[in-house]
Amino acid sequence: MTQRVEVRSPLAPAPIGPYSQGIEVSGAQSLLFVSGQLPMDAATGELLHADIAAEAELALKNLEAVLGAAGHAWANVVNVKVYLTNMSDFAAVNEVYARHAGKPAPARAVIQVAALPKGARLEIEAVSAR
Repeated sequence: MTQRVEVRSPLAPAPIGPYSQGIEVSGAQSLLFVSGQLPMDAATGELLHADIAAEAELALKNLEAVLGAAGHAWANVVNVKVYLTNMSDFAAVNEVYARHAGKPAPARAVIQVAALPKGARLEIEAVSAR
């Protein structure tokens, strides 16, 4: 029987809308769908306004907090989507991302968007399987 379980981490920012930080689907295999993480401070809910590399680092830290809350890690991540408001940030974000993703790196897409919640410049979501 497949079961959906909400995943929450106090180390990642609380959702700013009607969604969960993550949903784990368990059965023969466990899938975790991590909602898009912004570069927000988990304690204050404030968006970080810094260079794009620091913002990417914080968004990835938030993503890792949700992974950890479900007992998942980067080694379990199979797919990532990175949303950028400016594709010229690609190289700097890619450099930070590469330090986290490991090898083999998950399948990934980078998508330029017109705007993101709270005026963020990037958002990162992931799917993990174990």
